[in-house]
Amino acid sequence: MSTLEDRPNTALLVIDVQNGVVEGDHERDAVVANIGSLVEKARDEGVPVVWVQHSSDNLAKGSEPWQIVGELTPGDGEARIEKVYGDSFEQTSLEETLAGLGVGRLFVTGAQTDECVRSTLHGALVRGYDTILVADAHTTEDQTAYGAPPPDQVIAHTNLYWTYQTAPGRTAGTIETAALDFAAAL
Repeated sequence: MSTLEDRPNTALLVIDVQNGVVEGDHERDAVVANIGSLVEKARDEGVPVVWVQHSSDNLAKGSEPWQIVGELTPGDGEARIEKVYGDSFEQTSLEETLAGLGVGRLFVTGAQTDECVRSTLHGALVRGYDTILVADAHTTEDQTAYGAPPPDQVIAHTNLYWTYQTAPGRTAGTIETAALDFAAAL
């Protein structure tokens, strides 16, 4: 139901699942495993997987912290998007990549929930994409020292408000890894 014309396809978006991003994150191993199962399911069903990698002073391009975690391996021919802002669309080739794939629906996974995942969710929805957050396939670090809620609460709150997110002509919401059926979404 996306508002993007001639964009009937679906993609799996994997945001910033990099060594220096998810190290020590809440339920890191379970989230990475869920993302891994979604990547395999997407590949099996012919759904494009798009990988996003953040660069910053702490995540220098090409460094070990910048690399995708060892449990996940981008496939040959799968798009890789490099970014420097929270929203994966800002000053990147993501929009052009998705347009070239005819994608109007995104299933979103990754890190950090309260930064790049949220920014990208909102960025996608306002750009006209149907945007579904995979509720058990995103994570964040503990920012309680800075006054933030604990990570499990940040994740739960994001899942709660995205479940009820709406926009004209677009679909938002959440789904669990086990319930995601790309074929049904098509």
